[in-house]
Amino acid sequence: MAKPIDACVLPWLWERAHLDPHGFALRFESRDLTFAELAAGAEAAARRLVSLGLREGDRLALLMDSSVRIVELIHAAQRLGIVLIPLNTRLTVAEIGVLLDASDPGALVYDSGHLNSIGALRSDRFRAVESIAEFDSLPLAPIPELKPIQRDAPNTIIFTSGTTGTPKGALLTNGNHFASALAARNNIGAKPSDRWLDLLPLYHVAGLSILLRSVIDGSGVVLHRGFDAAAANQSLREDRITLLSVVATMLARMLDDNREGPYPSLRCVLVGGGPVPPELVSRAAVVGVPIAPTYGLTETASQVVTANPKDAIRKPGSCGQPLSGNRIKIVDPDGSGRGEIAIKGPSVMAGYFRAAAETRAVLREGWLYTGDIGHFDSDKFLYIDDRRSDLIVTGGENVYPAEVEAVLLSHPALAEAAVYSVEDPEWGHRVAAAVVARAGLQASAQELRAWCSSRLARFKIPTTFSFPDALPRTASGKIKRAILRSSSPPKPSI
Repeated sequence: MAKPIDACVLPWLWERAHLDPHGFALRFESRDLTFAELAAGAEAAARRLVSLGLREGDRLALLMDSSVRIVELIHAAQRLGIVLIPLNTRLTVAEIGVLLDASDPGALVYDSGHLNSIGALRSDRFRAVESIAEFDSLPLAPIPELKPIQRDAPNTIIFTSGTTGTPKGALLTNGNHFASALAARNNIGAKPSDRWLDLLPLYHVAGLSILLRSVIDGSGVVLHRGFDAAAANQSLREDRITLLSVVATMLARMLDDNREGPYPSLRCVLVGGGPVPPELVSRAAVVGVPIAPTYGLTETASQVVTANPKDAIRKPGSCGQPLSGNRIKIVDPDGSGRGEIAIKGPSVMAGYFRAAAETRAVLREGWLYTGDIGHFDSDKFLYIDDRRSDLIVTGGENVYPAEVEAVLLSHPALAEAAVYSVEDPEWGHRVAAAVVARAGLQASAQELRAWCSSRLARFKIPTTFSFPDALPRTASGKIKRAILRSSSPPKPSI
């Protein structure tokens, strides 16, 4: 059996194809590819990128749904030393235009499903290829010989989700992605015999990281076009999946759909994108799903803190301890033990692309200041309390939405909850909540306030409840609190 890659050598897919040419690399829909076959497709994609005029150091934007072709392009970019810019396919034309202006790519490749979205943004500044068919018709130009990749060379520009302002492009190097893959491998014991189920969008760092770490580790990937709970459950059973990475809401929907009990091959589920409710950990344990809560950012090339499944049960609400190579500190000037989380380690980004001021604001003396609020317990397990920007100050008291959400989610009738602030003339701000009930169940505002009253201080109890059919979320699963604030009822609900 081929061994994992332990150094930045040739482009990872080509190194893997040399080590294990016949190993299982990728399954997408009904198509299976070995590492050698995937590398051959990526080599052809690289030759077509050169025919577009792209060279080492140039930037390539992709606006594509999950498919074999986008996987090939992701690897082809590293083969040529081209910086990849995966764009969020859920954005509007105006939002995409902002990202293209900010990243200034030399070429844009998008599939025909996004023709209406992007056609108006064609520009003389970059070459646009509007379909897979058009891309495949490009000539196969000669390309440079394979050479070792450099750790400090830029690999990707991934834009943050923009829940707190204008998105910024995190510049991640080969070394950042490689360090993240090694830390993840050391934590979960990834090996070539593993199979990942990748349900996450490839423009998100979590979805992309699965593709990159799989060729580094020698494991296979079963890639889905998008998330569907029933299809995910079927794949877990039929495709011999051992590893899965999802956000909490995705896992909850999969458990809701599950009618067949434990999954036969699954040995670890990474759950990130926000706090993992203890109730979800308990539900998963009933059917033998081993949950590993994680904490990471786009700026750290995915996870930097992860709890093992046993600690997820023993330490409810914790995301675990730092992965190998990472250091975490809590910046708490008042000495309370609760404060801003700062991270230092080899997976921390080089900076924000063409945004020096924004980079200086978060990268100081090698530490990434995340804007997230957290604390350690006596065993040095990390707990995420909230984003600093989501902190609610009401009547001089601090309220952390995650704490209130955890109480609401412990109510048996609720499937989802989001807590946010709305302006109040007397208190400055007050606490509001949007909740989604489980199928066939319901709970009134009065009932929920009573539930909270025995579990929370009075100033933390939501004064307003709304009952949408679903919560607005980013592609990474983060709640869009700004949308909730803008649509919140003007008066408290009693």
